[in-house]
Amino acid sequence: MASALIIDDDDAVRRTAKIILEANGFDAITAESGMAGVEAVKQRQFDVVIVDLFMTGIDGLQTTKAVREHYPRMPIIAASGFMFGGGNCPEMPEFESMALEAGATLTLYKPFRANDLMQAVHKAIEAAA
Repeated sequence: MASALIIDDDDAVRRTAKIILEANGFDAITAESGMAGVEAVKQRQFDVVIVDLFMTGIDGLQTTKAVREHYPRMPIIAASGFMFGGGNCPEMPEFESMALEAGATLTLYKPFRANDLMQAVHKAIEAAA
């Protein structure tokens, strides 16, 4: 069974992603912070990690870099609901480039639909293979 780690400080996002992944045959583990996610990665390897970029404490960029230290080829999907480069913050860089520079395999906007999440998961896993 494929495994996934969901790192997000939003309980609703963690629960929703876990339900979607489990319904699609994944063993889904959740972590409520970047620190908890890094600790989970130290304990075992996952087939894919989904990390929220903007969390309190250790943010998703730092978490992605820490995961890369332990597993350089592990697929990482960086997710965010914060829209950089748009109306409110046109001077800010887009989160995709920030996430990819930190080591993410690909990015995903929140809120996401079940199909969006699963397409991203399969694409990330294929890219790392």
